[in-house]
Amino acid sequence: MINKEINEVKTILITGATSGIGYATAIKAAQQHWTVILNGRDEVRLLNMRKEFEMLYGSTVHTIAYDVTDIEAVKRSFLWIKKNVGQLDVLVNNAGIMDDALIGMLKPEQLQKTLEVNTSAAIYHMQFALRVMARQKRGSIINVSSIIGRFGNAGQIAYSASKAALIGATYSAAKELASLNIRVNAIAPGFIETDLTKYYSDKLKQQTLGQIKMGRAGSAEEVANVILFLASDAASYVTGQVIGVDGGMVI
Repeated sequence: MINKEINEVKTILITGATSGIGYATAIKAAQQHWTVILNGRDEVRLLNMRKEFEMLYGSTVHTIAYDVTDIEAVKRSFLWIKKNVGQLDVLVNNAGIMDDALIGMLKPEQLQKTLEVNTSAAIYHMQFALRVMARQKRGSIINVSSIIGRFGNAGQIAYSASKAALIGATYSAAKELASLNIRVNAIAPGFIETDLTKYYSDKLKQQTLGQIKMGRAGSAEEVANVILFLASDAASYVTGQVIGVDGGMVI
């Protein structure tokens, strides 16, 4: 049974909500009858999700289609939220890309794009969310990093750097915003069955699974459960933390 504190009604914005961890988080929030604001680039997909959630869960759902790296679009979106929704309790910085390359083969455009999507966009979203949350004197920001951002991985230097930088941003923002009762935490998923890991070869997948103490991949729903906890009042004294959701991949 869901804890009563977790079931307090919230307004939540989820970037990259159309698949994987973002989609699973959106479902969990809608099931709790939170007001859910969905972001993604596929407007048709977002509208279909809104219809689905409203029909299945009776939740209030808004959709905002924009590229998270477009600063002006981000700004307009938060102005829209302020005007039309009136509050924002939770921001989930989930949008991300993975463009692997060995350090000797990494192209400048790969590095720039990865940092823009995985790091810069998240910081801009925190900046604009602050303007809404500061007036409320409350809020929860959850940044979706990665276990690779904590410990690195061969062939993923750009992704690792971007997610490590997001962890650093999480620590700094948590220190800055705690006095405003705005909590900032990060999660560091391990090997999760999502679109980002579909391209793994069978050999690489088996090698990765061999490093996981629980012997299996995680699901997007299991990550979403941790996000919902951090978003809820049940985590009211938790800030500046990086929580691994990796099945014991790193102990």
